Amino acid sequence: MAKKAKGNRVQVILECTEHKTSGMPGMSRYITTKNRKNTTERMELKKYNPILKKVTVHKEIK
Repeated sequence: MAKKAKGNRVQVILECTEHKTSGMPGMSRYITTKNRKNTTERMELKKYNPILKKVTVHKEIK
């Protein structure tokens, strides 16, 4: 079970953008935290996608 967010820190899910267009089964997702007060817009990080075997852009989803 996930811990409750304390203060401005909140957990977010990052999902690969290139994987959807590739047509391969599965999905690459990462869970991380961000400071809601400092980073109000959606996060975008480069992370490793093990299915595509390369570094791709991962964007924050709801």
